[in-house]
Amino acid sequence: MVLATVRSAPVPARVFCSLVPALTPAFDSIPFLIAYSIMATWAYPQLPPDQLKKEEDASLARELKWVLGSLQESLASLREGLQECAALLAPSQPGSTLVLSSLRSENVKGFVTRVGTKIVKGDIQLRLQSLTPPKGSNSTRLTISDDATGPEIALRQLVLVRRLINESLDVIDVSTWTGDPMNASFIAGQLRLLYDNLSEARLTLKGEGEESKKLWNEDSVDKNSFNPPLPPYMSFHLSISEAALVLNLRTLEPISPGDTPTTSFAPEISLSGFSLRDRLFGPRHPVHDESGDLFSWKGEEVKVKEKARVESQDPSLLSAMAKLTALGHEVSRWKTALAVVMEQDDTDNE
Repeated sequence: MVLATVRSAPVPARVFCSLVPALTPAFDSIPFLIAYSIMATWAYPQLPPDQLKKEEDASLARELKWVLGSLQESLASLREGLQECAALLAPSQPGSTLVLSSLRSENVKGFVTRVGTKIVKGDIQLRLQSLTPPKGSNSTRLTISDDATGPEIALRQLVLVRRLINESLDVIDVSTWTGDPMNASFIAGQLRLLYDNLSEARLTLKGEGEESKKLWNEDSVDKNSFNPPLPPYMSFHLSISEAALVLNLRTLEPISPGDTPTTSFAPEISLSGFSLRDRLFGPRHPVHDESGDLFSWKGEEVKVKEKARVESQDPSLLSAMAKLTALGHEVSRWKTALAVVMEQDDTDNE
């Protein structure tokens, strides 16, 4: 009987609500569902298509306004995170002292000090088979010069990361103060720029960015950055990989007719032991992944005689990379949310 009453005539909302307890046993019955559908149609009649479109547009506009307003708060939080990253790469004393020593040998033992994007101090002892130490010493010492007028040792990857962070801070300032914060197309473009900057900065710290692809023979440290200068035909190359400082040392030999090992006997050749082997075939160099490859080094062709690689994790760089990764995910999420409300495809996300 209650259901018949519901079907017979429009019932005010408060009356229908008073009937709900009586309808409880019939919640799972088909007649009740029919009655509920009728009441829903009565309470919310279907709008004409043109009016429905207007209501949809108005609802979408309200949602877009809310998203843009919330993004301003999110950008303020992003600014704080980027400022923390910038502080980790700032040239503040005393800097980070990093140990650079080979794990299972005495080939390389020493340290360097990084201040901001530069190496300002370092002392490394080398015991390489292809590097003859000075007379009276059993190792070759490399000391970074403290001469202010000498060539600086700048880590190009960190220079790029710091520039990208500063550019991202500028983008946030423009999005907040200079441009129209309620212009969806403008904010969407700013978010894309932020995402690209953060992605490139993160990849650079991982050692996968464009700046990381420079070859060692084109980007080695100037020999005059050391006191005394580096030995002839030695490459000292620094890079960043997985937020660690990586040092690659190479001893080189020029490729020219005068440097080709002789295979004929000479009067001064000793016919005993290793001397004979070295005279005939040249000294045996340690095997490495660049054996036999030719490189252009300061205008001449060279081969790599010996190669040593050491690395040291930098806590500040690890923290910066983690923060950049998290901030990049946040910006990606904002981009996607804004694209959905704007009814656009967000094809830039990973």
